[in-house]
Amino acid sequence: MSGTKDKAKGLANEAVGNIKQGVGKVTDNDKLRAEGKAQEVKGEAQQKVGDVKDAVKKP
Repeated sequence: MSGTKDKAKGLANEAVGNIKQGVGKVTDNDKLRAEGKAQEVKGEAQQKVGDVKDAVKKP
């Protein structure tokens, strides 16, 4: 997978994670908030992987 794809997937996971956290907060659902936070962190990690892949490809 290319760095760009990792970054895009990371952004998507972050967005979904933020939405889950917001819904969890509004509905007072701690499980949903925790899932959202985990997904957000996963997205951040995916973006870092994409950054590293892009950096390695540059001459």
